[in-house]
Amino acid sequence: MPLSVINQRRLNNFKRNRRGFWAFWIFIVMYILSLGAELIANDRPIAIHYDNAWYFPVFTNYSEKTFGGDLDFDADYSDPYITDLINEKGELYWPLIPFSAQSIDFELDSSPPSSPSGRHWLGTDDQGRDVLARIIYGFRISVSFGLLLTLFSTIIGVAAGAVQGYFGGLLDLLAQRFIEIWQGLPVLYLLIIMASVIEPGFISLLALMTLFGWTSLVGVVRAEFLRARNFEYVRAAKALGVGDTAIMVRHTLPNAMVATVTFMPFILSGSVTTLTGLDFLGLGLPPGSASLGEMLKQGRDNLHAPWLGLTAFVVLAVMLSLLVFVGEAVRDALDPRKTFTAHGGTGETKSLTGGTALSATDNLNDKGARS
Repeated sequence: MPLSVINQRRLNNFKRNRRGFWAFWIFIVMYILSLGAELIANDRPIAIHYDNAWYFPVFTNYSEKTFGGDLDFDADYSDPYITDLINEKGELYWPLIPFSAQSIDFELDSSPPSSPSGRHWLGTDDQGRDVLARIIYGFRISVSFGLLLTLFSTIIGVAAGAVQGYFGGLLDLLAQRFIEIWQGLPVLYLLIIMASVIEPGFISLLALMTLFGWTSLVGVVRAEFLRARNFEYVRAAKALGVGDTAIMVRHTLPNAMVATVTFMPFILSGSVTTLTGLDFLGLGLPPGSASLGEMLKQGRDNLHAPWLGLTAFVVLAVMLSLLVFVGEAVRDALDPRKTFTAHGGTGETKSLTGGTALSATDNLNDKGARS
């Protein structure tokens, strides 16, 4: 489906912001690679060619008997006995990093945390787990959590703001008072209470953060609906008998989505930071989970191993910087002043209709010449 003239202009404006454009693609590539973390960092081989047959331990569990062992237990591919049995009739194909997020290396030359080496490119943490593997898995968890939290918060916030702004009146007044009370609740204390009652997990933490994160977009969407409900085409649609739901979805929601999309990259960066902070305080994901916040906590607890804190800091700084650059590019792309006018290379401003208008400098020069 071809893009409209306005959307095509917005896309061109986004591409024109080179920093945001490249930041978008770098972030996408990093996240896609992290989705395949099991194929990059794993303590299981990606594939095994044994006795003229192919096996894929990264996806399926196989017992020792499958490869000529004696026990009917899951094969431990770090055991030299198993690897020797496989190498007699086949070959193992390991991933780039032969450690997963939870793998403990018992063959370290020094006590953990160990410094970066050829075996562990970014060293190990205080439990002997590979830092690079945990960074890859932690990046995936953090970004996935942020994306889901941003999605759910946006859906609820847009719906609430749309209802408030479109109907207004007493409904808007009561809803605003409710939001003020809701935003005043101490989220951190509620997380502490939840952690003492149930074990925090990805789903439970996501649900709780969504309950308190949806209010960030209500004000923006509400203002757009309050403004758009008095437009002539909205009144005309009402006069023709179009239902309120259809008017909100077809006519007023597109106006509100421009501001919503502008804020979404910044909401995503805030969601990732929130999870990182909770993990740093020990109120986030379950203990032992691969997390950037947990890596920062290890860096604080092991000041004699600076690679722990520095690695987590660099990853967070790069990730958040990319999101901010993308947000700035989206903001510029949706700016009406740049959407409806495009600057030519000769100091002229060309409108969407193809006409040419003098720039501000040309106008001043023209006035000076006439005077």
